[in-house]
Amino acid sequence: MDAERQPGRGGQDWPLLLWTSLAVLVPVVLTLWCSVRRSRRRVYMKDFIRKCKHGWRCTDLFSKPTYCCLCSQHILQGACCDCCGLCADELCLRRADRTMPCKEIMAPARADGTPAHRWVRGNVPLCSCCRVCKQQCGTQPRLCDYRCVWCQATVHDECKGGVADGECCDLGEFRSVIIPPHYLHQVNKLRRRLPDDYTKLSAACGSGWTPVLVLANTRSGNNMGEALLGEFRTLLNPVQVFDLTQLPPSKALQLCTLLPPGSVRVLVCGGDGTVGWVLDAIDNMRLKGQDQFIPRVTILPLGTGNDLSNSLGWGAGYAGEIPVEQVLRNIMEAEVVKMDRWKVHVASKGHFLRKPKVLSMNNYFSVGPDALMALNFHTHREKTPSFFSSRIINKAVYFLYGTKDCLVQECKDLDKRIELELDGEKVALPSLEGIIVCNIGYWGGGCRLWEGMGDELDDGLLEVVGVFGSFHCAQIQVKLANPVRLGQAHTVRLVLKSSRMPMQVDGEPWAQGPCTITITHKTQALMLYHSAEQTDDDDDDSSASEAEDLAYPVPKIQF
Repeated sequence: MDAERQPGRGGQDWPLLLWTSLAVLVPVVLTLWCSVRRSRRRVYMKDFIRKCKHGWRCTDLFSKPTYCCLCSQHILQGACCDCCGLCADELCLRRADRTMPCKEIMAPARADGTPAHRWVRGNVPLCSCCRVCKQQCGTQPRLCDYRCVWCQATVHDECKGGVADGECCDLGEFRSVIIPPHYLHQVNKLRRRLPDDYTKLSAACGSGWTPVLVLANTRSGNNMGEALLGEFRTLLNPVQVFDLTQLPPSKALQLCTLLPPGSVRVLVCGGDGTVGWVLDAIDNMRLKGQDQFIPRVTILPLGTGNDLSNSLGWGAGYAGEIPVEQVLRNIMEAEVVKMDRWKVHVASKGHFLRKPKVLSMNNYFSVGPDALMALNFHTHREKTPSFFSSRIINKAVYFLYGTKDCLVQECKDLDKRIELELDGEKVALPSLEGIIVCNIGYWGGGCRLWEGMGDELDDGLLEVVGVFGSFHCAQIQVKLANPVRLGQAHTVRLVLKSSRMPMQVDGEPWAQGPCTITITHKTQALMLYHSAEQTDDDDDDSSASEAEDLAYPVPKIQF
């Protein structure tokens, strides 16, 4: 009997196999279908945003809970405008872009020459205070209350009637760094564009008007550039904010020529390489005879090293620990200093017809193990850039390359392959593996090579030190050893007699054969120095104590 039932039992198993196959295939098909739909939606949104009048950025329920300014419903999938703060879901997005104007970068003023408020309803920032009743705004779970896109003032729905229609907008706390739209409108009407005319027009903007241009490299650091661009567009005129991946600094800095001479400050959001790129563009302005429009440069460090930012008091890295409002306040309080810039002339031996390589140096030039680590890092980042998106990962990769060089010692016997001259005098070298020529006090991502050395940024001198290898570099960074101080000089000359050696200038590495390297003074840049006498915690504590004692709160243009 059992033998007779065995074939029939096999015929009854096919439903189980069918449902098992469906249980496996259906999730796979749904996942693939959702991926295709998501990819198509992403392409559609990018194409739509590129053609829009607003600066839309995609949002959803999880990234930033917001309400649609048209249908007042909660946004599940939609976009928010970085410039004016307008929010809309996908169904209302096209109508919102067509019917609701964005923040105007250039517009005429009223008859009395003053700007008016520009209100947008809903999605006001948390902890906002109504300028009429002085109570908190945006506390209700619906689309409510208003915000001015220029002065950032907020009012309740019921209090908006208390704000006169003709009331002047004073542009808020950051009026001294904002380029008003009526200023650009008046500049556009000028028949002759002379510096004196700009100075006369700026009188209406206040005596302490120092507009700030924001130049951000969205590829630097840990991919914070996109978010920073949006936050600065919200606070400033969008024409002041530039994405350097879309527009080179030479084009962005042409806005300086439409502003009063000597008044502009430039905030560079990026690493040391981005800062050098901007400073080179400023040097080109000098070559064009635009010296009077040269801006003052400050840094918001987003890269890996950020040694120049550290030397100027802006920190070794920015990860969003302070709001952009405080960044602008620090820029307004910073002092102007001069910084030497140097020319690195590399002439290869045996290639007389080849044009010499000429580079600009702000931080340091080095040959040896630290340049080798930078070269290995740069090579692998070019192959897989998505892997190097975190500052922690970048430093870990540097550590691995340094450990490898401790075992291999590729730069051994450097003293036998290179000659060093300081101001024309030959220097006898000990048994070194690397030579570092410094212009600033910091090196290698925040390490001070020698206390008191390189603190004067405009002394016209270079400090030259040597290292014995990668392990010695690691000891220097944890303050267990000091480099070999070789001297100071106005001119440094190095002769690589044989073989190929890794070299770098401000973190930009390459492999170089026999050559002669000459480092001479190029020019001086005007930088902004932040002297933070107290830490952030001390500032908060002191502000709180003062508040208790005093019993009151502490207060699209193309070139």
